[in-house]
Amino acid sequence: MRKLLKYLKDYKLESVLAPLFKMLEASFELFVPLVVAQIIDRGIASNDYGYIVRMCLVLVALGIIGLVCSITAQFFAAKAAVGFSTKLRHALFAHIQSLSHREIDTLGTSTLITRMTSDINQTQSGVNMFLRLFLRSPFVVFGAMIMAFTIDVPSALIFAVAIPALAVVVFGIMLITMPLYRKTQNALDAILRKTRENITGARVIRAFRMEDREIEDFNERSSTLVKIQKHVGAISALMNPLTYVLINAAVIALIYRGAIRVEAGILTQGQVVALYNYMSQILVELIKLANMIITLTKALACANRIADVFEEKSSLENGTETKGRPGAPAVEFDGAALTYAGSSGAAVEGLSFKAERGEIIGIIGGTGSGKTSLINLIPRFYDVSAGRVLVNGRDVREYDIDALRSKIGVVSQKAVLFKGTIMSNMKWGAPDVDMETVEKAVSAAQAEDVVRAKDGYDAHVEQGGSNFSGGQRQRLTIARALAKKPEILILDDSASALDFATDARLRKAVAALETNPTVFIVSQRTASVMSADKIIVLDDGAPVGIGSHEELMQSCNVYKEIYNSQFGGTEDQSEE
Repeated sequence: MRKLLKYLKDYKLESVLAPLFKMLEASFELFVPLVVAQIIDRGIASNDYGYIVRMCLVLVALGIIGLVCSITAQFFAAKAAVGFSTKLRHALFAHIQSLSHREIDTLGTSTLITRMTSDINQTQSGVNMFLRLFLRSPFVVFGAMIMAFTIDVPSALIFAVAIPALAVVVFGIMLITMPLYRKTQNALDAILRKTRENITGARVIRAFRMEDREIEDFNERSSTLVKIQKHVGAISALMNPLTYVLINAAVIALIYRGAIRVEAGILTQGQVVALYNYMSQILVELIKLANMIITLTKALACANRIADVFEEKSSLENGTETKGRPGAPAVEFDGAALTYAGSSGAAVEGLSFKAERGEIIGIIGGTGSGKTSLINLIPRFYDVSAGRVLVNGRDVREYDIDALRSKIGVVSQKAVLFKGTIMSNMKWGAPDVDMETVEKAVSAAQAEDVVRAKDGYDAHVEQGGSNFSGGQRQRLTIARALAKKPEILILDDSASALDFATDARLRKAVAALETNPTVFIVSQRTASVMSADKIIVLDDGAPVGIGSHEELMQSCNVYKEIYNSQFGGTEDQSEE
């Protein structure tokens, strides 16, 4: 939690004023039992109704002043807590964006979502309650004890015994429950992960008729969370009854001792009532303190989880270079290999080839052969575990990451559109792009009919592009990549939902682009890559053939098998 307090630095004034006004409220509250004692001992005892009225007006004044102080304190505490959580959320989101794919894969999406939402909300509640009560409750408890000593020292000794006993109960329960609340949040992570998987894979679950099993699995995880919550809740629930027992025992001792001293003429009835009121104030404040401790315990557990994310540092060290070397190949792989975190073997290895400016490079291979892993090394989504990847003659690790990725347009396997309009999506990679460039990109991506069907570029796009078909999303994401005029264009199986004729027109349009980019086409279709200047054939993470279609048909059995499986051995079949 201490590491996160820096996000409160812009709210220092509010963080001081909130507890200060709460202390002022508590100060006026401590005078109330004394006023009540005076009403009993002087007003009621002597039937002085004028005095009683005046003292009642004093009580009303104390109440109004306390209310104003309380509202002011609430305002400043809420402002500081909300501002703190806002800055923390922004910082956490920015930090997550700075992490490489390797760290995000390790942490897990569901965990990051939980920490961005539930954990930060819980931490906000903890900060709010802390600012309001961390001075007020102890101030009232010890203030009431001190005021009791000013009334009668022997009777006040009961306070001196009760308060430490209550502190042991409160802080003992806090120390026990803190690790349990952390365990609760981890169980919540598991539920969120299962929920996310089910929502994302709803069609797959229904296609395989696995609804009952998934419901059973979800119920099992929910039951685990409920058991943990019940366990920690049962321990936390002990706080109120234990504090009530101790306080009521102290009240009984106080009244018994007070009665004896009143009988002896040492104390007045009003003073006994004042002592009882001070004990009641301690009871109320300790209940508040108990609730604050519970909330703070949850908040501290959540804050530690958030801090754990901040402890994760990106494995990608940013370079400083922004330009390549003149005359160098657009992309060069020099013995490059990639091993994912936690994996026992390399996903791809032994990659050595060059792609010149304007060349079209086809990448083909079976499922799991490492095609996507290969192209992920170019924009430096992952760092190589061996060898080098060079862009314009310079190792990608030497580049400033923003400068490197500004040269590259990527269309991933899963076509993702963002909520907004078609135009806002076209501007995703190039905010200042003009309409002419957008129209050319849309035309090259064979997406003109999509725009027309949706009534223009201002057509609404739902979250994830759910109001578009798979083929429409793919064409629009290709247009989005083309709109930024990249030097290197990566199409990662991005035409899988397109028919062969549209795919062929798309490839011709890409080859004829004015910007003459170096194009990497990843596909499982031989027709999509056979016209490429160079084709790289992958098998089980290793290149087994590099060359043109004709060369590979003669020298690469893997490529020939793929081709024959798709074309039935008819080598002269047109790609059209």
